[in-house]
Amino acid sequence: MTEAILLVGGKGTRLRPLTVHTPKPMVRAAGVPFLTHQLARARAAGVEHVVLATSYLAEVFEPYFGDGSSLGLHLEYVTEEEPLGTGGAIRNVAPLLRSGPDEPVLIFNGDILTGLDIRALLRTHETTGADVSLHLTKVPDPRAYGLVPTDGTGRVLAFLEKPQTPEEIVTDQINAGAYVFRRSVIDTIPHGRPVSVERETFPELLAAGAHLRGMVDSTYWLDLGTPAAFVRGSADLVLGRAPSPAVPGRCGDRLILPTAVVAPGAKLTGGTVVGEGAFVAEGARVFGSTILPGAVIESGAVVTDSLIGSRARVGTRSVLNGTVVGDGAVVGADNELRNGARVWCDATIPAGSVRFSSDQ
Repeated sequence: MTEAILLVGGKGTRLRPLTVHTPKPMVRAAGVPFLTHQLARARAAGVEHVVLATSYLAEVFEPYFGDGSSLGLHLEYVTEEEPLGTGGAIRNVAPLLRSGPDEPVLIFNGDILTGLDIRALLRTHETTGADVSLHLTKVPDPRAYGLVPTDGTGRVLAFLEKPQTPEEIVTDQINAGAYVFRRSVIDTIPHGRPVSVERETFPELLAAGAHLRGMVDSTYWLDLGTPAAFVRGSADLVLGRAPSPAVPGRCGDRLILPTAVVAPGAKLTGGTVVGEGAFVAEGARVFGSTILPGAVIESGAVVTDSLIGSRARVGTRSVLNGTVVGDGAVVGADNELRNGARVWCDATIPAGSVRFSSDQ
């Protein structure tokens, strides 16, 4: 295994306002852009060449990662002029691949945090002679995902997108967003138009008699598509629950990046991250949250399971729970924001303006 494709072109609509100025794979998780964790794990599995399929805010990636040498990789970038979907994006980068027709190409979705044993997926692919091998994981409630039933040997039987009735839930195995393709299969994907691998490529391959193999790996897996999931994923990386060689420090209850300032009387727990140049004041309490670079948490504020954007400010005694505060926004003193609240970039909430309880 020497090369991979990373699909990083999505707009991250469900994560807004985090993705107003930053593409989803570049939002910081455990102190570094999330994409760093994926690249580091790919390198640890033996990957040397990665092609990034970019689209939304494509200009952000290369200035940060360059040629990939700092990660021990060779990175190349392809930008879609128009969104092409998962299959279309894979086909669009094919000219930069170096693999021979029968060699394997690893493919990752850019918003999945996983402990997948990448080498085991490759071994499954090679020993079974599959055309495509898929990472599958088991979830308690599979209704929001694509189901992938397999036979007793692991051969894929069908692809069932987001079942709507109990009768349609024939398995708890879902498509976990990592694949190994035989290089020649990539060339069969239509070029120059939107294609979904989940809804078009995989079902058509199956109908044509291709060998599709599923490998169930039920280690850590999390779709980072929502703010709550993203915050949880970052905390799990800091706590060591999710594996990554790219966490910039020792795993533990908190991660404080260089140049961040945390007052002695502040309390940080639950996998909290404080980014470069951020400040957490005396008496503030921060649990399981991400404080991005340059943000300020004032004295007496309580921030739980939340993400505070770059250069944002949370005022004295304000209470935030399950909240996203966009870059440059200001939440004034004595506000109370809960469960799914999103404060847009550069917005200002005056002191004492929003509450879910009495002000007494």
